Amino acid sequence: MKRDLISFASWNRQELLDIFTLANHIKCGEMKNFAPLAQKSAALIFERQSLRTRVSFEVGIAQLGGHPLFLQQDSIGIATRESVHDVASVLSRYNELIVARTIKHLTVVQLAESATVPVINALTDLVHPCQVLADYFTLQEKGKATPSMRLVYVGDGNNMANSFLELAEKIPFNLVISSPTGYEPHPGVVDQAQAAKVSTIEFIPDPVAAVKDADVIYTDVWPSTHDAGRRQIIFKQYQVNASLLKHAKPECLVMHRLPANRGEEITRDILDGKQSIVLEQAENRLHIQKGIIAYLLGHRP
Repeated sequence: MKRDLISFASWNRQELLDIFTLANHIKCGEMKNFAPLAQKSAALIFERQSLRTRVSFEVGIAQLGGHPLFLQQDSIGIATRESVHDVASVLSRYNELIVARTIKHLTVVQLAESATVPVINALTDLVHPCQVLADYFTLQEKGKATPSMRLVYVGDGNNMANSFLELAEKIPFNLVISSPTGYEPHPGVVDQAQAAKVSTIEFIPDPVAAVKDADVIYTDVWPSTHDAGRRQIIFKQYQVNASLLKHAKPECLVMHRLPANRGEEITRDILDGKQSIVLEQAENRLHIQKGIIAYLLGHRP
């Protein structure tokens, strides 16, 4: 039976750990001449702009022996010119897998329901599973990914916050979410993560209190609003800067999925500073995508 990576809901801890192991084997060169996509193709549907996600998937697919086929929304018109069902059904006849970066989460869910090949969620408005897997993989490399790790997410409770909550439902660590009132993560995702009782999950609106004893501080872009001045007022205290970082552990790492707006959610000196590991995160997108693809195509460590 085919597997999809839409969220972590249907995945267990060991399966996610297997992806990390595969990604590590591939990155370290332990799987030379590994080409599960040889003479095959993979479709990449993108409704949104992308740099790291698109490039890491295209390069990863090519390095696994396959041919990436990039499909923009204005070319195929998914859910407008053609139904999601028809797009999924047709692409399944041509390709070994489908990667989709869509605006609505429902679109990628419907793709997976109709496709006969694996579907990978490359970002929706609800979750961003590939990014979070790359982030945790990076923390493994840094020796931080332990049950005692305190990861503090500061800022908008968006798809990144939701995916960290989903990860905390499967893998134990201490997760703290610090968001302004009205910008908290999805309540359904929160309820599921708390009900699992796998990780310690806290919601601390005060960012200074939240980052106390933090091993990792994670931030993301602030939400777009028509009133930029109001956004600056609401999120000003949630900026990751030198003042905030002083309240964390001295060896605290700083993460951001990129792209970043220097001077808004994070200052330039912190994003480009010695505690930042954003480029390692970006590089590991390539390795984790290959691990995900290998797993979905039936390979195990």
